[in-house]
Amino acid sequence: MREYHNPVLLHPSVEALVKNKEGIYVDCTFGGGGHSRLILEKLNSEGKLFAFDQDSDAYNNQIEDPRFTLIPQNFRYLKNFLRFYKIENVDGILADLGVSSHQFDVPERGFSTRFEGPLDMRMNIQQSLTAKEVLYTYSEEQLKEIFYLYGELQRPGKIAHLIVENREEKELETTGDLKQIFDKIIPQYKQNKFYAQLFQALRIEVNDELNALKELLVQSYDLLMPGGVLVFISYHSLEDRLVKKFLKTGLFEGEPERDIYGNWNKPFDLVSSKAIIPDEDEINDNPRARSAKMRIAIKR
Repeated sequence: MREYHNPVLLHPSVEALVKNKEGIYVDCTFGGGGHSRLILEKLNSEGKLFAFDQDSDAYNNQIEDPRFTLIPQNFRYLKNFLRFYKIENVDGILADLGVSSHQFDVPERGFSTRFEGPLDMRMNIQQSLTAKEVLYTYSEEQLKEIFYLYGELQRPGKIAHLIVENREEKELETTGDLKQIFDKIIPQYKQNKFYAQLFQALRIEVNDELNALKELLVQSYDLLMPGGVLVFISYHSLEDRLVKKFLKTGLFEGEPERDIYGNWNKPFDLVSSKAIIPDEDEINDNPRARSAKMRIAIKR
């Protein structure tokens, strides 16, 4: 549903994914259902599509189709829930990572730097950890670490110190309260980028996004049958680096072991050595597509 989320790289991603009209496919990030609907159009009556989404708002976009099953869970539980449905192998897996347009556009979710909302940022509103709890219960050193690792912010120690200093003097309830700490310190021309990085760091920590992505990638390899297709769309360098490294080596850190000829067993064949990005028309139509990078790989 376009009003809920305008799916990025919709046609190129689904064209790359669906190679078997009667295959079994997974959409790990259902959202508004844009990718799922197009996948179903490509399948015949024997095909099956399973979709995951931990955000209860997405359930309003349910697709009534006997070939479709929506699983209300984080994609990190991919393997367990597919086993519940007696699915051991699949033909293709798609993940459109990041925050949906709906989540950004609803101030009450706290994801947006544009609208004031509560310091929440939970993708799954049933979980207990919120951005406010992170800001209030994490030590200065812990805050410094997440701002450095997940926001790639300059002077993360100074940022963490200012938050700890202010949280003792004033209640931080909203995203506006958080921004007030920095509004007079960060030059106006740098504020958009700064807040985007700050909010990204908090959101990744609240939702444990990078660990969930690692778990998804490992499970995806196990589930895909040989010749099966992986399609991942990411929106920031932390996600893209993990995806790129895993697709090339099957690892997240270090280098794979090589045989006596200096070669390693590659888990996937990459469809393109470079990430695929949206064209100018799509970016003009949907500015949020600007940072998208799509990587496609086929299991060996």
